[in-house]
Amino acid sequence: MAAFEFQALDARGKQQKGVLEGDSARQIRQKLRDKGWMPLSVEITRSATAAKSGNPLSRWLQRGPSLSVADLALLTRQLATLIAAGLPIDESLKALADQTTRQSIQAMILAVRAKVLEGYTLAQALADYPRAFPSLFRATVAAGEHAGQLDGVLNRLADYTETRYASDQKIKMAAIYPVVLSIVALGVVVGLLTYVVPDIVEVFVKNGQELPWLTQLMLDLSHMISGYGVYLAGAVVAAIALFRRALRRPAFKRKYHHFLLRIPAIGRFVRDANTARFGSTVAILTSSGVPLVEAMRIASQVVSNLPIQAALTQATVAVSEGGSLHQALRETGYFSPIMLHMIASGESSGELDSMLARTARQQEETLENTVSALVKIFEPVMLLVMGGVVGLIVAAIMMPILELQQMVQ
Repeated sequence: MAAFEFQALDARGKQQKGVLEGDSARQIRQKLRDKGWMPLSVEITRSATAAKSGNPLSRWLQRGPSLSVADLALLTRQLATLIAAGLPIDESLKALADQTTRQSIQAMILAVRAKVLEGYTLAQALADYPRAFPSLFRATVAAGEHAGQLDGVLNRLADYTETRYASDQKIKMAAIYPVVLSIVALGVVVGLLTYVVPDIVEVFVKNGQELPWLTQLMLDLSHMISGYGVYLAGAVVAAIALFRRALRRPAFKRKYHHFLLRIPAIGRFVRDANTARFGSTVAILTSSGVPLVEAMRIASQVVSNLPIQAALTQATVAVSEGGSLHQALRETGYFSPIMLHMIASGESSGELDSMLARTARQQEETLENTVSALVKIFEPVMLLVMGGVVGLIVAAIMMPILELQQMVQ
């Protein structure tokens, strides 16, 4: 069976779109006619078509749609619940597809179900969609299928995905406020310099009054923004675009990541965030039955910082050659002493996965608290800076007024 995308007219003449499973397009058309619908077009899903072709575009289409972290967590939880209720995998996937509203995701789930019906394992079927189901997800599912504990593994995967999503959202939401405050402050300053300062100062210039140095400075800044503001904004946008383009080059990206690690506060944040992600990923994999070396290999790809990723790749090699995990991670120089101590304790007690999960969670909570504290510090500092800048602008406006008043007296 395969998944087919269709367009049809219902009994009221309204156009309908959707996805149905069948052995052929003719069977899908017959299903639509049985419902009283007039089929307009029936085509096999793009991913299934791409699987039959070897050109690069087709391979890209075969990768299928991407899933947000929230969508992946929801689908995983629902699938785990259905399997735990005793439904076979193919029926669970069918039920999952029926309640999915997005057509692209529905087509993907039905295509996965079609491969399962052909005799492939769930992990093998998911491998056709690496954009939606990363290697961590597929390896964990494969281990769960092998151990006969797929529902439990899927629940752990859902927990892991939800925890990661919640942690990332907390950090992002905490960072949004300073960004918004900075943009508002910049907009206020630019507005004052562009519109308020020239209109008021122009009165004194026309009267031939000599301007104080601060007022003249603000007037010069106003003229610069008015005359070259568009070019400055364009230069900033171009610089950002060039920087993002340069980040696509591995050599430049590696140097940039090295630079981030050398910045005192930011470097520590990057190290802690990446090592916590590595620890939690290894924990979910090993607790699901994935061998440690394979878990380390997959987890190192989850790490976003290239120097840390390279160091973890070397650590994976060291462990595969018989070295201990905590010693291999110690040699990277990126893991905190408390994390290394807890990993060593987990190795000696035989509870490595639970100890990894615990220390990773502690580190993530520390990161969240650090970000929250920085935001609380940033708010009054930003208000002071904004107040100081606005105060300077007001002083620049008031100085010629006060001088004129003294001259009149």
